[in-house]
Amino acid sequence: MPPPILRIQWQYNTGRFGRAGCSRFTIESKRMPMTLLGASEKGEKKAGLFDRLRQAVASTKAQLVERIEQIVEGREAIDRQVLDDLEAVLIGADLGVKTTTEILDHLRNQVDRRQIRDPQQLRSALEREILAILEKPAASAAARQQPPAGQPEVIFAVGVNGVGKTTSIAKLANFYLQQGRRPLLCAADTFRAAAIEQLEVWARRLGVEIVKQKAGADPSAVLFDGLAAARRHHADPVIVDTAGRLHTKYNLMAELEKMCRIAGREVAGAPHQVFLVIDATTGQNGLQQARQFLEHAGATGIILAKLDGTAKGGVVVAIARELGLPIQFVGVGEKLDDLLPFNPREFVASLFEA
Repeated sequence: MPPPILRIQWQYNTGRFGRAGCSRFTIESKRMPMTLLGASEKGEKKAGLFDRLRQAVASTKAQLVERIEQIVEGREAIDRQVLDDLEAVLIGADLGVKTTTEILDHLRNQVDRRQIRDPQQLRSALEREILAILEKPAASAAARQQPPAGQPEVIFAVGVNGVGKTTSIAKLANFYLQQGRRPLLCAADTFRAAAIEQLEVWARRLGVEIVKQKAGADPSAVLFDGLAAARRHHADPVIVDTAGRLHTKYNLMAELEKMCRIAGREVAGAPHQVFLVIDATTGQNGLQQARQFLEHAGATGIILAKLDGTAKGGVVVAIARELGLPIQFVGVGEKLDDLLPFNPREFVASLFEA
C-alpha cells in the first residue's frame, strides 16, 4: 500500500498584499517513482547522457551539418557561392540573421587571411565559431548569486502558454531530487484552469511538497506562503510555477515583476534563477519571447523543451549570441529524467561528430 498523503495547513493574518485575512497552503507528499509516460521499468538500461543528446539533435544535425557537407562536397575553393549556400543553411537551422552574419564575417576573415583554404575546413571552423558563442554566456552563469546560508534557493519558471512549462518543472524537481535536495513546488499559476491540479499530480508522483491556494488567488500571496513553508520545512530549492503569459501582455508582465520584488524581500537575492521555458520547435519566435522576459523578469537562463522534436535547435546559438543567456537545461524526451544539464561542448560535439 502506498503511504498516505501528508497534509499540513498553515495560516497567517496579514494585509501585506492589500487584503487582510487567512491564507492557506497545503503540503502533500506521496512517493511514487514515475516517468512522464508511466512507472519506470526495473532494470531499464539508461543510455549515456551524450548518446541521449546526440539522438535529440539528430534533426538539427541533418538540417545543419549534413547540408554543409553537401555544400562543400567536390568544391576545390571557397568562393562566394559556397559562402552564400552556407548562409542559407545557417538561417534554415534557425541561427538567425544576426548570428549568421557574424559567423560568416569571421569565416570570410579567416579565408582572406588564408587560415582557411580548403572548403572541407569550413565544417571544423564553423564548429569552433558555434562553440565560442555558446561558451561565453555559459561562463557567466557560474557566477550567479547564491542564497544566504540557511535560506532556500528560489527558482522562477516563466514562459508563454503551451511551451511545456509545467512538465519542465516536474523534470527540474526530479533533477534536484537526484542531487539529494528537497525541492518544494509553488503553484503560483492561479489563472489557467487546472494548472494547480496538474502541478499537484506531479508533486505526488515525485513525493515532493507543494504549496497552493485556490484558483484566482493572488500569485504573490502564494509565493509568500511558499517561501515561508520552505523555511519552516527546510526545503530547497523552491520552484515557482508562474502563469503562462504572452510576452506582449504588459499587465501580466508587471505582475511577474511584483513577484520578483516579493521574492527579493523575503529571501536575499531572490529569485536566484529565472528559467525561461522555450519550445524548441518555435525557433526564432522564442528569441523574441526571451527578450521580453529578460526585460521584465530578469531571465537568467533557458530551459529548451522538446529539443528532440525539431530541426530548429540552432536557436540556442542565437539566444546565446544575441541575449547572452545561457541554455541551462534541454528537454530530450518525455520521461522525468529527460531533462539534461546543457553542456556547450557536448552539444556541439553531438552536432558535428562524424
